[in-house]
Amino acid sequence: MAERQMGQLSLVDGLVAGVASSNEFLERVSALVDWSGVEAALAPLRSGVMGAPSYPAAVMFKALLLAQWYGLSDPALEEALGDRLSFRRFCGVPLDQKTPDHSTIWRFREELGRSGVAAAAFGCVTGQIEQAGLILKKGTLIDASLVPAAVNRPAPPDHLPPGPDGRPASKLVRSALDPDAAWTRKDGRLYFGYKAHVALDMESRIVRRLVLTPANVNETSCADGLICGDERTVYADKAYDSKARSAALKARGIRNGIMRRWHWSWRSPSRWELRRNSLLVKRRAPVEPLFALLKSVYRFTRARYRGLARNDAALHLAATAINLKRWSLLATPA
Repeated sequence: MAERQMGQLSLVDGLVAGVASSNEFLERVSALVDWSGVEAALAPLRSGVMGAPSYPAAVMFKALLLAQWYGLSDPALEEALGDRLSFRRFCGVPLDQKTPDHSTIWRFREELGRSGVAAAAFGCVTGQIEQAGLILKKGTLIDASLVPAAVNRPAPPDHLPPGPDGRPASKLVRSALDPDAAWTRKDGRLYFGYKAHVALDMESRIVRRLVLTPANVNETSCADGLICGDERTVYADKAYDSKARSAALKARGIRNGIMRRWHWSWRSPSRWELRRNSLLVKRRAPVEPLFALLKSVYRFTRARYRGLARNDAALHLAATAINLKRWSLLATPA
């Protein structure tokens, strides 16, 4: 199917924008980002072969960012795009063109999840922030947080009857509605869903890397992929402590800011280890507000959709929105 040609905003668009109230945040973001780079990252998204002409991927991606910032459902986003001039202008849709409806928005989001290009768009935006010199690289904060599945939990492993052989039920009980979600145990409690693993720049609070996995994937298995390699120090809690990782950080010239772990049954911590851990708790603390932001503002209190691919795309989209908002604040003169 052919792609709609948005073209340049007309004289009427300019006149209307001149008399209408402006949205300073959206204008700052529009000016900061090289959208041609984002459009290139979205290039694998191809138009279908049937139906009305599609909208450019960059237009649709900007629309999804608006939904993230303003907490809009697809029908609410459709209404806002048709009603708010600042939204239309941010997306680059002239007044003489129709804005996307909610079904078009839904289909684009589905394709974004299937294609995996949301991660590429996130990487493009984060790379532009790095080129602007706003990622200071003094330290990377690594952590993970559980995200409950969107579907109801299946019977917990501890409550399942034993199998035909009399042995306990498998710990990897899946849901027929969301087979990608998995069980895990934390602090003696059972959780069902996914786990978001993130790497946050300590000074700028820019999300540099992230990955979503089923909840039963251990934090330490994703840690090496979250280390960027150009930071001075890596900060993380005890779950990430290992001799191999300590040696790898030393070989790369990166300071080890991972809290030490021990087991009270085989040795007691030294006074220095206790003091070091207490100091590192304060250093890695800024990563916690990121998870609070994701869950309370960007609606990741639980997974948004069924399936790992859809939720991974949603997580990268939310992180892109967070980074863009942070970039606009960092680039604004005090």
